[in-house]
Amino acid sequence: MGKGKSICVVVPAFNEENIIGDIVAGIKETMRDKAEIIVVDDGSSDETAKKAEDAGAIVIKHPYNKGNGAAIKTGIRNAKGDIIVLMDGDGQHNPEDIPRLLEAMNDYDMVVGARIDRSQASFHRNIANKIYNLFATYLTHVKIMDLTSGFRAVKRDVAMRFLYLFPNTFSYPTTSTLALIKAGYSVKYVPIKAFKRSGKSKISLFKDGVRFFLIMLKIATLFSPFRVFFPISSVIFFTGLVYSLYMLIFWHRFTNMSMLLLVTGVLVFLMGLIAEQVALLRMERSEE
Repeated sequence: MGKGKSICVVVPAFNEENIIGDIVAGIKETMRDKAEIIVVDDGSSDETAKKAEDAGAIVIKHPYNKGNGAAIKTGIRNAKGDIIVLMDGDGQHNPEDIPRLLEAMNDYDMVVGARIDRSQASFHRNIANKIYNLFATYLTHVKIMDLTSGFRAVKRDVAMRFLYLFPNTFSYPTTSTLALIKAGYSVKYVPIKAFKRSGKSKISLFKDGVRFFLIMLKIATLFSPFRVFFPISSVIFFTGLVYSLYMLIFWHRFTNMSMLLLVTGVLVFLMGLIAEQVALLRMERSEE
């Protein structure tokens, strides 16, 4: 359980007065008061902050609602522990699973609670999560079991290195997972059972879904751009090649469109090579 390491549990919360006290109490009971508990009240209009403070948590308040990711960043910056446990403030995560995440922290840089029972989510959201996982697996060459899980334990020094990449929205799990894997850190998945959240979900399936894909592309191009540029250049080039052969065989001519597609495919390929070298140089400088 992260032997010799201090633990801090960070819980972002926005209008969760009905459940936040129970979450803090559950964490205290599970960790036996051996962990710092920080609740970041993200501009709630109810008594979330008071309920969390009464339950024994350290409460940090945002003057207005900035977003789940912004609350996470505030919690990480103020955490004193060597290992930070991040969990949602809506009751989906069981505090009793925290020790299971911490058990693997001696060998891994981040441990993620992978939801094996998606009954708490809608059918469409389950499908969307599977698509995210498949796309992220392609981008990273690593099996991604749950890209969007907000229940995870991470070494504080590692989290601080990538904190500037975290968006202020609900997409920080996507960013942290892809960034750590692409940077060569060790990530492990531990199966957990998630409960039905308290209250209404604040995530928009379409709006946040598009944002997740854009973030995945951003992280991929930041750490391994060739994985994005190569398939695009291949599709353009081979489309141009097939079109050129068709025009030559049946019409005995080589068109401007054929030239445009072939040249564009080559240029995108070369841009990918340059972007890959820039990414490698940037990673070397950041390691220094």
